[in-house]
Amino acid sequence: MQIDFRSSERSSLGVEVELEIVDQATGELHSAASEVLPVLGRDHPNGEHPKAKHELLECTVEIITGICSTAGEARADLAGTLAELTPLIEERGLALMCSGSHPFSDPAKQDISPNPRYHQLVEDMQWMARRLQIFGIHVHVGVRSPEKAVAMVNALCGYIPHFLALSASSPYWEGQDTGLASSRSKVFEGLPTAGLPYQLSGWDQFEQFMDTLISAKTIHTIREVWWDIRPHPGFGTIELRICDGLPTLGEIATVAAMSQCLVERLNTLIDRGYTLPVPRSWIIRENKWRAARYGLDADIIMDDQGRLQPVREAIEELVDELTPVAKRLGCSEELRNALAIMERGPSYIRQREVVAAGGTLTDVVESLVTELRTDRLTPTPKPALS
Repeated sequence: MQIDFRSSERSSLGVEVELEIVDQATGELHSAASEVLPVLGRDHPNGEHPKAKHELLECTVEIITGICSTAGEARADLAGTLAELTPLIEERGLALMCSGSHPFSDPAKQDISPNPRYHQLVEDMQWMARRLQIFGIHVHVGVRSPEKAVAMVNALCGYIPHFLALSASSPYWEGQDTGLASSRSKVFEGLPTAGLPYQLSGWDQFEQFMDTLISAKTIHTIREVWWDIRPHPGFGTIELRICDGLPTLGEIATVAAMSQCLVERLNTLIDRGYTLPVPRSWIIRENKWRAARYGLDADIIMDDQGRLQPVREAIEELVDELTPVAKRLGCSEELRNALAIMERGPSYIRQREVVAAGGTLTDVVESLVTELRTDRLTPTPKPALS
């Protein structure tokens, strides 16, 4: 089958954020998307807000940006939609937050959104889909050709642990500490067409792959291949789907900036005649696991000899390497914020600190709600007085 790739303006940027709706009193997930979204969209054509939409679960609202030039512009775009949505949520005794998983709500109790596509997914995948009480950040970066997109997807797999360690925010699942920094990444891998992408030789092989799955009725459309990094033909982008939900717009802007800078750098290398590296699939898989398990404390594999590097050090090096690119793209501040996030600790660390200080998982929810509302990371707890 032929799949047309709609070439995009180089390094254009789009961001999608999956928000959780929770009850202010109990902290539990609350099904309210079908109640709130029509009100939000009533002044728009067809009664639908262009930047807020349903997701699989009724306890979720996804907000999306338009086509942006910079991470700062994307952040402002998201903030505008969030400002419209928040009053409608709060007047119903509800609140919004963003994390990879909800700390204690039961997936089996969540309502499925009314879209027939989602009900078909649940019918096809059964338990694997019913447990998808997970929330992520997706970043689209524009590229100009399908062949570039495939080469970049292969090369970007080497940076999966960087993104996952920095964004990990799902240490809890159904009231238990999983021992992982990102349980979301492992839950999502349960779907047969999710997880790590296949390393393809070119766009023709991508087309062949999709043709096989559709002909075999494994999928209905190419939208049902949910790789951690994938070409998005309809948008003409590379979509990075690695990151857990991030509690603050500042953190979201940081992973957007890092994504944009990496794609821009790889694009430049291709234009200069370089062949992009294709990391070993077994190293990619192991490094993703290490980041999901240990977060920023992971040591990742650097080469076939098994040499290791702390992922913290690898992220610092990446920020330094991308800083000249960030200056050209106007996102230096957002990129450098990765260092501040590491110094304070990503969300999985901040959530566990709440519990370590004597708080409950309901307190964890409250901290996540506060972080999104204030766009500030929870301060480091002060040590208890002896």
